[in-house]
Amino acid sequence: MTTVAKQKILIIDDEEDILELIRYNLAKEGYSVEGVTSGEAALAKAKSEVPDLVVLDLMLPGVDGLEVCKCLKSDARTSHIPIIMLTAKGEDADIVTGLELGADDYITKPFSPRVLIARIRTALRRRKKDEAKEDSTIAVHNLVIYPDRHQVLVNGEAVEFTATEFALLCLLTRRPGWVFTRNQIINAVKGDGYAVTDRSVDVQIVGLRKKLGEAGEYIETVRGVGYRLKE
Repeated sequence: MTTVAKQKILIIDDEEDILELIRYNLAKEGYSVEGVTSGEAALAKAKSEVPDLVVLDLMLPGVDGLEVCKCLKSDARTSHIPIIMLTAKGEDADIVTGLELGADDYITKPFSPRVLIARIRTALRRRKKDEAKEDSTIAVHNLVIYPDRHQVLVNGEAVEFTATEFALLCLLTRRPGWVFTRNQIINAVKGDGYAVTDRSVDVQIVGLRKKLGEAGEYIETVRGVGYRLKE
């Protein structure tokens, strides 16, 4: 409980009753909680008192949730913060937009406080694991990846990949089960603003699957969204 108590959660929602509901439930779990009701206040608060995680409503007055997410993820001081979007918008397009802007999870209203707390715990654990894994060996299924050596073993045999294929494989294997949109893949592998089409990502995936052989089946296509590595 001591570790949890040190974790700060910033809640951004213009509905006071929902804000208080979330604040009450998170405080009971030992989290330090701050709440704001506008996008402008959210950006100011996140940059002055950097939280461990943000729960963000999309439909906000003034600066909306998508813009808040974009601003936080484009700022080096706040880009590492996990963001869970909590909103009444539940269309696929909204989900994809939120993910492409960098959100870590997406929950639609009405929601269960218990589910939200579970998602928050998962996002915080994942962030800690991701930080630890940046340069460490990745082992999943029958793949072993050595990021620092740029080496991949499939069933114990070394397989050669291009720099782009290697970066894409590392991205997917660091988060098994996590769905990455094509834009997220482009930004993670080549950096923001890289001039490439969705089709180029698909071509890279085809090449990756071919080189992986039977292990290529672990890379799953999520229709309408992107790709993930099977858990």
